[in-house]
Amino acid sequence: MEPFQPAYIRTFEKGLLQQKIKAARKLLSPCKLCPRKCGVDRLSGEIGVCKTASQAWVSSYNSHFGEESPLVGKHGSGTIFFTHCNLMCLFCQNFDISHEGHGQEVTDEELAAIMLALQQQGCHNINFVTPSHVVPQILAALEIAVQHGLCVPLVYNSGGYDLSATLRLLEGVFDIYMPDFKFWNPELAESACQAADYAEVACKALKEMHRQVGDLIIDDGGIARKGLLIRHLVLPGGMAGTRKIMRFIAREISTRSYVNIMSQYRPCGRVAEISGLNALLSPTDYQTALQEAKKEGITRLDQPRRAFVFW
Repeated sequence: MEPFQPAYIRTFEKGLLQQKIKAARKLLSPCKLCPRKCGVDRLSGEIGVCKTASQAWVSSYNSHFGEESPLVGKHGSGTIFFTHCNLMCLFCQNFDISHEGHGQEVTDEELAAIMLALQQQGCHNINFVTPSHVVPQILAALEIAVQHGLCVPLVYNSGGYDLSATLRLLEGVFDIYMPDFKFWNPELAESACQAADYAEVACKALKEMHRQVGDLIIDDGGIARKGLLIRHLVLPGGMAGTRKIMRFIAREISTRSYVNIMSQYRPCGRVAEISGLNALLSPTDYQTALQEAKKEGITRLDQPRRAFVFW
């Protein structure tokens, strides 16, 4: 396999990154960065659903070994967990970060320094967790980081509630997209995160991501270099609509899609407000989801260690 160079390096060298930074920053006032389109003036300190103004907030960053195997390798994925969220699922397993705002505000220079520190630790990539509401800040920090030697792939690790127009600004920046596709049912999406249009938005977002980077490419060392990696969290009783999601992926994205069907669901946050979700995931629920994926032609499945709570 030929030596790999992240797409953002070429974009920077061509002078296109600065154009993307300016275009993204304009989306903050009035804010129409994500499907919420709150319309607040974030550059003047106003906040909308994501509770973030002109600067990003970071909850934590580290070399993470709990991600998918093609991201982790021997040295881990360099995860940066952004505080707040544009989706705000009531059952979020990081409720203290997304809803309660645990973290601190960072400048573009500080965010760039975090990226460089993770690379220095040997991380195989920089993995931006919940980046949808801070795209302009990421781009601005990237411009600083690349001038100081950043050279590992970037991972866009989102909840799947991303505006296609914003994603188009990221073409030539991110080599790896890792969205969730959470649920198909609009009623559940409305109950869980007041986003009845979630599935419609996610379908468009995944198509745009795949258009940019294609199916996941893994090098000879087992490390992801470029492409789309899709996550799907199985919900109790099949509430996520797994089969319909897998059918969409197979028919409208690619049967070669790399999919992680996750068993980590547990009742968290304000899940008691949603009928049917205040329960643990059973092994049967998970095995059914795997079978549904395979029946729809999705066979390139991640194989992490599975952990179930039996009762």
